[in-house]
Amino acid sequence: MPLARSFSVTSLSGLDEWDDEFDLDDAVLFEIAWEVANKVGGIYTVIQTKARLTCEEWGENYFLVGPYMESNVRTQVELIEPTNAALRRTIDKMNSSGCKVYFGRWLIEGSPYVVLLDVGFTAWSLDRWKSELWENCSIGVPWFDREANDAVLFGFLTAWLLGEYAAQCEDPPHILAHFHEWLAGLGLVLCRQRQLPVATIFTTHATLLGRYLCAGNVDFYNNLAEFNVDKEAGDRQIYHRYCLERAAARCAHVFTTVSQITAIEAEHLLKRKPDIVTPNGLNVKKFSAMHEFQNLHAQSKARIQEFIRGHFYGHLDFNLDKTVFLFIAGRYEFSNKGADIFLEALARLNYLLRVNHSEVTVIAFFIMPARTNNFNVETLKGQAVRKQLWDTAQTVKERFGKKLYESLLVGQLPEVSKMLDKEDFTMMKRAIFATQRQCLPPVCSHNMLEDSTDPILTCIRRIGLFNSSQDRVKVVFHPEFLSSTSPLLPMDYEEFVRGCHLGVFPSYYEPWGYTPAECTVMGIPSVSTNLSGFGCFMEEHIADPSAYGIYILDRRYRSVDESCNQLTSFLFQFCQQSRRQRIIQRNRTERLSDLLDWRYLGRYYVSARHMALAKAFPDAYVYEPHDPTSTTGFRYPRPASVPPSPAHSLHSSPHHSEAEDEDERYDEELEAEKDRVNIRQPYSVPHKNKSLPADPAEPADSVELPEKN
Repeated sequence: MPLARSFSVTSLSGLDEWDDEFDLDDAVLFEIAWEVANKVGGIYTVIQTKARLTCEEWGENYFLVGPYMESNVRTQVELIEPTNAALRRTIDKMNSSGCKVYFGRWLIEGSPYVVLLDVGFTAWSLDRWKSELWENCSIGVPWFDREANDAVLFGFLTAWLLGEYAAQCEDPPHILAHFHEWLAGLGLVLCRQRQLPVATIFTTHATLLGRYLCAGNVDFYNNLAEFNVDKEAGDRQIYHRYCLERAAARCAHVFTTVSQITAIEAEHLLKRKPDIVTPNGLNVKKFSAMHEFQNLHAQSKARIQEFIRGHFYGHLDFNLDKTVFLFIAGRYEFSNKGADIFLEALARLNYLLRVNHSEVTVIAFFIMPARTNNFNVETLKGQAVRKQLWDTAQTVKERFGKKLYESLLVGQLPEVSKMLDKEDFTMMKRAIFATQRQCLPPVCSHNMLEDSTDPILTCIRRIGLFNSSQDRVKVVFHPEFLSSTSPLLPMDYEEFVRGCHLGVFPSYYEPWGYTPAECTVMGIPSVSTNLSGFGCFMEEHIADPSAYGIYILDRRYRSVDESCNQLTSFLFQFCQQSRRQRIIQRNRTERLSDLLDWRYLGRYYVSARHMALAKAFPDAYVYEPHDPTSTTGFRYPRPASVPPSPAHSLHSSPHHSEAEDEDERYDEELEAEKDRVNIRQPYSVPHKNKSLPADPAEPADSVELPEKN
C-alpha cells in the first residue's frame, strides 16, 4: 500500500478514480482552528463555507473545535447540550476539572456542532504547560508573546479534549483530528507525543516564515533553497512560533497546503513535502436566470456611482457612464498584497490615458483596514451635499409636476416659461453654489492616525495622484471594512464587488487568494499573479485565462518594473473594451465559478482524511489512490469567439473596436454549453442522519455529463 509516497495534485481529474466509498460510521472528525466562530482572516471563510459539505459527509460525527469568544458566541452560536454521550461525558469531566468548555451549533450553512474552549479561564495552567512543552518538546515560549501563549493554552486544551474523548468511548474509537495553522498545531504535536489513538491532519494556509520574509522585500521564491530557516526565524523573533508550526507539519499523519506554490514553500521552510494539495473553495449559488448576475452588477454599480457623485462634488467633470471601477481589498500588507505595484501601475495608466486623450476615467478603490480616528469631514460633507442636491431636485420636480398636471386637466398645453417660477430658480442656484469646492476631492475617506507614515498615502504623494481634474485615474482609499450600515458607503463587501468592473490583486505573497475567487463566482474579472495559489490553479485549468477575465501577472520571473509594465498593459487594455465586450467577458468569468465550488474541491479534503485514517488505523482502513500523473487534467478551451493563437497573439480578451462589433463571433449559449462539458460531475457524499434546520439555499443541480468512451 503506497501510503508513504508523497504527492500533490490540483488537477480536478486527478481524483476521479480514487475510492470515495469509506465506511465512516465508527469514525469521528474533529476540525480544530482558532477561527472557528471567530473571524480573524481567511481560514474563517474556509471553515465556514466548507461546513455544509462536511456535515453532509460526517453527519452527527463532525465537530468543530475553537476558542470561546463571548462576543462572537452571543451572535453566532446556539448553545445546546451534546447529543453524543461520550462527548457529553468528556465535557462534563473537563468542566469539573477546572476548564470551561461550551457546546452548541454554529449558525451558518450546515449548522455544524462546535466545541468552544475558554483559554482565558485556564490561564492559571500556562506556566505548568509551558514547562511541560519545554521538557517534552524542547520548545520555549516567551512570556510576552500573547498570541503564542494563547496557542499553548489552546493546544493543551485540545489535546486534553481528544484524549478524554478517547477514554470516554466504550469501543476503541477511530478519531480523526484536522488542525489548521500553527495556532492550533500544538494540539497535534501533543496527540502524537502522548500516543493518543488519533489520526491527524495539519493544513498550513500560509507559512509564518514565508509571510515575514516576503514582507521584508526579499527575492523569496527564487531563493527558497538558500534560506537558513532557523536564523531567519530567530532574527524576526518568531523562532518559537516557527518551531510550533514545523513540529505540527512534521508530526502529522497527513500534511496539506492550499496551493502548489505554498507546497513548494512548505517543503523548503517546514522541511516536509505536503502529501496532498487542498485548494480552497466557495459555496457557489447559481442563478436561475443566466443574466441575473449582470442585473445585480448594474444595481450595485449605480450605488457606487451615487457615492462617487458625492465624493467628487464640485469636480465631477467626467462621464460616469464611461468610468471604470477598480478595487483592491484585503489585509493591509502593502507589499505582500501588491498595493505598491498597483499604485505604480495606476500612475503609468494615468499617463497612457492622458496622452491617448481617452474619455475613460478610472476610479481605484483601496479597501484595506488601517488605524483611523473617524470619517473625514470633507468626505461626509460630500455625501451631505449630494443628498441636498437630490432633495432640491425632487422638490422642484414635484412642483413642476403639479403645475403640469393642473394645466393638462383644463385642456391646455403648459407654457414652459411659467412652469418654473422665480423661487424654483433661486432654490436651484443655491444648490449649485453649494457644490462649489475650494479643495480637491479627498484621497482618503477617513482621518488616519499615522497619516505621514502610511504606506499607501506616502506612495500616492510620491506618484502625484491627488484626484485633480487633469487626472484620468482617481483614487479612493477606504481604510475600513465595508458595511451596509456605514453613513459613507452603505454597501456590504459582496454588493460592492458586484458593482465594480475589475478586482486587482497583484500579490507577491498569497498562498491561495479568496478575493479573486470571490470576484470570479460573482462574474467580475480580476488580476492575480503566478505567485498566488488562485492564479496558479487557474493557469492549470484554463487554456487562456485572460479570455475568461482572469489576468495572471508574472511576478516570479520578471523584475518589479517589468511586472508593473505588464499590469499597466492589462489595465489599459481593459479600459479600451466597449461595454458589450465587458458584458461578454463577465459572462465567461461567471462560468468559471463551478471550478471553485466546494462540490468539486471538497474531494481533496475527503482524500486527505481517508489517507490519514488509513495511516493511523491500517487494520480498519485501506487507501490506495491511483498515480495522479497517469491522468491528464482537463482545461477550459479558448472561447470560440476569441481568435486562436499564435496567429492573433495580442490581448485575448474581446478586442477593442470603435463600433459595437455586431458581427463579432459570439454565441453565449454555445460557449456555455461547451464549457459545461469540461466540468466534471460534482463530488457527492451519502447524507448522514443529522437533523438540520431548514435551509432555503439549496445547492444548484449538477450538470449532466456525457459518458466516457
